[in-house]
Amino acid sequence: MLYTPINFRNVELKNRWVMSPMCMYSSDNGLANDFHFVHYVSRAQGGTGLIFVEATAIEPKGRITNHCMGIWNDEQANALKRIVDFVHKNTESKIGIQLAHAGRKGSTWENKQISLEEGWETLAPSPIPYHPTERIPHVLSVEEIKEQVQNFKAAAKKAVDAGFDVIEIHAAHGYLVHQFLSPLSNTRTDEYGGSFENRSRFLLEIVDAVNEELNENVALFVRISGTEYAENGWDINDSVALAKVLKDHNVDLVDVSSGGNIHGAKIEVKPMYQVHLAGQVKKEADVKTGTVGLITSAEQAEYIMQQNDADLIFVAREILRNPFLAVQSSFSANKECFFPHQYLRAKL
Repeated sequence: MLYTPINFRNVELKNRWVMSPMCMYSSDNGLANDFHFVHYVSRAQGGTGLIFVEATAIEPKGRITNHCMGIWNDEQANALKRIVDFVHKNTESKIGIQLAHAGRKGSTWENKQISLEEGWETLAPSPIPYHPTERIPHVLSVEEIKEQVQNFKAAAKKAVDAGFDVIEIHAAHGYLVHQFLSPLSNTRTDEYGGSFENRSRFLLEIVDAVNEELNENVALFVRISGTEYAENGWDINDSVALAKVLKDHNVDLVDVSSGGNIHGAKIEVKPMYQVHLAGQVKKEADVKTGTVGLITSAEQAEYIMQQNDADLIFVAREILRNPFLAVQSSFSANKECFFPHQYLRAKL
């Protein structure tokens, strides 16, 4: 199953390998540079079905660090278009971008919050910092929430114009959208807080706004944290309920990760430790899912798909170690996978 194609709208992926979005902390003023070109193109040359560009901020305060990528202006979008165009012209990979806002987890470096002089005022649904030693974030007003929705929409338009095949909204790992979803980080009493419906409102408004900029040639994914590993926090049952709603709002795949919102949460990290979360969402919500988390081999990936736990296999650390993971695994499986014609003498 790993080397069978799959369609999302009119976007066909040649195989189920996905390069997961991974921050590189290598941008100046949010701009992609030569490093990013080599980094992403090499994975496409390696046969990966879908390449995701790292978490890309929709506005300056949406960055995690001041070296994170952005897509709030045309210069940034044009720098990314260079990468997109090469991937489309020279490989069979599709390429996506993860649109993100860090919220209260922004203005950091090396996992520590930096000063206002070097960084910026962080934003959140409620006056609750991620760590008790950090500054209390600015609480977004309803008007400011609406502005952030429009920031996501504007970023999506730039991404579509740059030629991206997939847009993913980052609603996981304790960043701004996740902060709204969780009752532990969202204690609002207006229409964006309290009930599950209210806490989901921000994400659904973003989804609807982004969809207005898409067509059948651009698919929409949403990454969520299946659970945040905290009592009375966001859990797998919430994720299943949300996935059902996202399906009704024309989301093509739910990318299921976990954690990130509660400092000090206890997580048992082991191979494929998040797969069961994607499987439960897929089966109970009847949606396509992606899974991620210490998946390092084609054998693991194939097993996951045979168990019907996911439709796409998102790989992070292993694809950093081996950009040619997809095509190398296809050799032993005797499956067809893109391989650069310049390298055919090395094909086994």
